[in-house]
Amino acid sequence: MKEIKLRNFLIGNNNPLTLMGGVNVLESEEMVMTVAEKFKNVTDKLKINWIFKGSYDKANRSSIDSFRGPGIDEGLRILEKVSTSFDCPVITDFHEPNQAQPVSEVCEIIQVPAFLARQTDLVVAAAKTDAIVQFKKPQFLTAPEMENMIKKCSEAGNDKITLCERGNSFGYNNLIVDTLNFQILKNFSYPVIFDVTHSLQLPGGLGNAAGGRREYLLSLAKAGISQGIAGLFLEAHPDPDQAKCDGPCALNLDMLEPFLNQIKDLDEFVKNQKDLDIR
Repeated sequence: MKEIKLRNFLIGNNNPLTLMGGVNVLESEEMVMTVAEKFKNVTDKLKINWIFKGSYDKANRSSIDSFRGPGIDEGLRILEKVSTSFDCPVITDFHEPNQAQPVSEVCEIIQVPAFLARQTDLVVAAAKTDAIVQFKKPQFLTAPEMENMIKKCSEAGNDKITLCERGNSFGYNNLIVDTLNFQILKNFSYPVIFDVTHSLQLPGGLGNAAGGRREYLLSLAKAGISQGIAGLFLEAHPDPDQAKCDGPCALNLDMLEPFLNQIKDLDEFVKNQKDLDIR
């Protein structure tokens, strides 16, 4: 299994839990700093390796009227402030090849969004940076097809890759998570992250926005962590019902510590078990 060094810790399927946690979209600097401070305090207390997540542009919103974010310039300024203020690495997604380099100058991990993960120019642009590249598994692809993204990225010169499971389309306005996908992705030997937040989406479920099933966050997160993976991708909000994007899927910020306490306990339990070769 590959391990990827990031600052003072290793991201790997056999390593202690890595948390990619923060906000969906950068609604305001004040809100972002509030959420980041909470994540910092809780992860320091629980001794969890933490990477702040936030999007400067939600370029794939359902409605033209939906809030997209502050844009790349202001967004990167806010992300840099988070990184400096809380001494943490940051991750964000990008949407056009020419954004890869400036994003990588602030973010130590850059994310290729699920809808765009097959775009070769985007993958190559990400690979040519010094950043770790995270691929969200598209909702419309099988886990074995992720090998194509891995090959594109590694052949373009970057082998620092993480793979992120986020569910598969199941009929209309629904996603499901096939837990076998975690093992299939692990077979590529790269770190696997579980995006529990977006796996609970009901895409287009509100007509002009995605619905969600926040009440199942803990149970679904446990299902993913039980598979012995590198980490969890989690979005939180001080008032999810008023969030400007994906509020129905976001964890209430007040619940962060008890939520992560259970997740860390399970991660440690699973990784202390001996693997069995059952064939």
